Amino acid sequence: MLRIAICDDEIEITKQLEKMVKQCIPDCEVWCYTCGDELLATQKQFDIIFLDIQMKGLDGINAAKKLRGMDEDVIIIFITAWKEYVFDAFDVAAFHYLLKPVQLKKLQEILNRAEREIIKKANMHKSQLFVKTREKSLILDTNDILFLENALRKIAIHTKKGIVVVYGTMSEFVQKLGSEFYRSHRGYLVNMAHIAEYDTETIYMDNGEIAYLARKNYQDFVKHYMRFLRNGREYHV
Repeated sequence: MLRIAICDDEIEITKQLEKMVKQCIPDCEVWCYTCGDELLATQKQFDIIFLDIQMKGLDGINAAKKLRGMDEDVIIIFITAWKEYVFDAFDVAAFHYLLKPVQLKKLQEILNRAEREIIKKANMHKSQLFVKTREKSLILDTNDILFLENALRKIAIHTKKGIVVVYGTMSEFVQKLGSEFYRSHRGYLVNMAHIAEYDTETIYMDNGEIAYLARKNYQDFVKHYMRFLRNGREYHV
């Protein structure tokens, strides 16, 4: 369940935005604050924070700077009636900038993107793979893995930083890496987040390397890859 904060010194706008947010995400939890100091004083941790820029006391930009120091992953969305503050929003890595009056359609679009970003960050934190090479054991970030390739009785893991040769079987890694990886060929397991293009026999990765696709797997591969894209490629890129 997403935890969302709304901070605006205009109470009516806060209530209206809270109602709209719950229309977009019915099962979320929402807390409302009337100033930056009040928001900062809370002990709660949020996934998304809506911040008015012009508020009495601590304004939204300075509140965002302090929030960013406390939580570098929290999604900050500014709400304001003034376009000229947009460049200040970049300085605190704001996710988006909504102009008042907030439109429901636009809010829904931004919240959908925010949810995908939250999932992406969660996956980045938890997606790690423990492997053993001939010399040592190490942990790989699965988001850095491009594809795996059979190498005689070992597995060559192609990553953004190079190739790591480890002990194990392709079947073992299929189970460990899950649905974001597709076994395109008996000897290849590809990370769908790093696919640049493909044809009936070849998958081209976004770093220029290639993996092979068995012709008999082509239709099934396309089905899985399209599903992956619909569910949000942004989770992993």
